Amino acid sequence: MYDFIIIGAGVVGASIARELSRYDVDVAVLEAREDVATATTGANSAIVHAGYDRAPDTTMARLNVEGNRLFDEIKRELDIPFKRVGSLVLAFDEEDEHMLNVLLEQGRKSGVEGLEIISREEVLDREPSINPDILSALWAPTGGITCPYELTVAYMENAIDNGVKIFLNHPVTGISKRDDGTFSITTSDGEFKASYIINCAGLNGDAIPKMLGVKEFTITPRRGEYLLYDRKYGNTVNSVIFQTPSKVSKGVLVTQTVDGNLL
Repeated sequence: MYDFIIIGAGVVGASIARELSRYDVDVAVLEAREDVATATTGANSAIVHAGYDRAPDTTMARLNVEGNRLFDEIKRELDIPFKRVGSLVLAFDEEDEHMLNVLLEQGRKSGVEGLEIISREEVLDREPSINPDILSALWAPTGGITCPYELTVAYMENAIDNGVKIFLNHPVTGISKRDDGTFSITTSDGEFKASYIINCAGLNGDAIPKMLGVKEFTITPRRGEYLLYDRKYGNTVNSVIFQTPSKVSKGVLVTQTVDGNLL
């Protein structure tokens, strides 16, 4: 019997486990796979976004900006790799430049610090490899990069040091609510009980509420592709490079990794 059971040991589940480990509560993490960060988290682009691309006054915008600010403290406490390299959103035509102004206004309303639109000359000075047809770009100095699996391991190790229990190779197969208001969680290797369940199951996050009859929440994932270059190409860019987003996609991005590769 636990006060909290977290389903999923990706970066979100691990960070919540660490946060709960500050308190006098019993916490367990159930992970379907053989280790932490082996699913969506391990295939993450590792970009710490500045927070300009979400509508102001939304939870996503607020948490993005607040979370970005926390990374300097997280780096200091957990000794994880983190570089505040900044990010650029590129504009190649009038429509792109209009979108840059929209993002600039959104970001400023959300409290993103240091946002500005810079000229073609400034872009090429910062990033000589950029297409010279560039017109302008949105510069976000608070953008950064980290390592998603090292971050997750650090969160979870700290949580375990503080008393959190983790059960690997324990996919959840069923959940029921008991008469006393607590939950019974069935896994492939035994049953657990908890006062509260925290759903951090990633792409399978909609399967958890469905076990309790909640069908309104659905995840429709999209598959992307990464091309990872050798470290000798790592200096091709100095910051995170984005296309101007469209209605359906953020498009292609180019970035360094914290290990010096080009992604």
